[in-house]
Amino acid sequence: MSDKLDLSIVIPVFNEGENVGELYNQLNVVLSRLGKTSEIIFVDDGSIDDTLKKLKAIKDNRVKIVGFQRNYGKAAALSCGFKKSQGDFVITMDGDLQDDPKEIPRFFEKLEEYDMVSGWKSKRQDPISKTIPSKFFNALTRCITGVKIHDFNCGFKGYRNYVVKNVRLYGEFHRYIPALAHWRGYTVGEIEVEHHPRVHGKSKYGVERLFKGFLDLITVTFLNLYKKRPLHIFGGMGLLLIFSAVIINLHLVSLWLRGIRIGDRPLLMLSILITVLGAQFISLGLIGELITNSRNNDDYIIKYDSYELENGM
Repeated sequence: MSDKLDLSIVIPVFNEGENVGELYNQLNVVLSRLGKTSEIIFVDDGSIDDTLKKLKAIKDNRVKIVGFQRNYGKAAALSCGFKKSQGDFVITMDGDLQDDPKEIPRFFEKLEEYDMVSGWKSKRQDPISKTIPSKFFNALTRCITGVKIHDFNCGFKGYRNYVVKNVRLYGEFHRYIPALAHWRGYTVGEIEVEHHPRVHGKSKYGVERLFKGFLDLITVTFLNLYKKRPLHIFGGMGLLLIFSAVIINLHLVSLWLRGIRIGDRPLLMLSILITVLGAQFISLGLIGELITNSRNNDDYIIKYDSYELENGM
C-alpha cells in the first residue's frame, strides 16, 4: 500500500481526447509549484475516441488511470475516483479545459475553514441555453436543500478526504454533493473560480439534464429526509386523505339529517375512495418502517471517539 498523499485530483473524462494532454501539462505546472505530494486520477467514462490512448501515453508516476467498459455517467466516475483517492485533500474538476488548475491553491486555502468547498463560475463562458436553465436549477436547489451556495453544477470542488469517503454517489447525484455533505453534518464553503470557454470537443449538456436534475433533486431530498422514517411521509399523506374524507362525510351526514338523499351523490363515492387511499398510504409507510428496521441503521459518522484513543486505535 502506498504512502499517504497530500492531494488527489479526480478527473472524470468522456471523449476528451483533444483536451487531456493539455490539461495534464497545466496540472503539472501547478502541482510543481504547489509542493505537495499528489496523484492525478483520470477516470475514463467509456470514451469512444482516443481519450484512453492519450492518457496511457502520459509518462508520470503520479497519473493513475481507470477506464470503464462503457459510459456509466459522471456520478459513477467520481465515485470510482473517490474510492481510489489516497490524498488528505481531494480536488475534482472537469476534463474539458474549462476549469483552470491555477485555482487549486485557493481551494487548499479555503479547505482550512471548511470540510468541502464548491466552485462558483460567476462569469460562466457558456451559451445562454446552458446558463439560464442552470440559474433556475441552482435557485430551486438552494431553496429546497437549504445550502446557500450559488453553483451546485460546478464540477470544480475541493474536499477533505473523509467527506468523499462518506458520501454515496449514483445516478446523477454528483450535482448534489454539497447538499449530501451538508446533510451529513459537514461544512460547505464556496469560492469564485475562473471559467474558460470550451475550445475542443463537444459539450455533454442537454435540455433533458434539466428534467433529470429536477427528478433527482426530489429523490435525494426524499431519501435524506425520510429514508429512516418512511411512515412520516406516507403516513402523513394517508392521514391527510383520511381527514379530507372525514370532512366530506360530515357534510354528507348533515345533508342526510336534513332528509336529503346521499346514496346517489358522487361525494359519497369520493369519500370512500379517499379513505381507502389513505389507508393504503399508511400501510405503505408501515411496510417501509418494517423494511427499514430490519436493516442495520448505524448510518452515522463519528468525528471523535475517546474509546479509540484509550485503546490506542
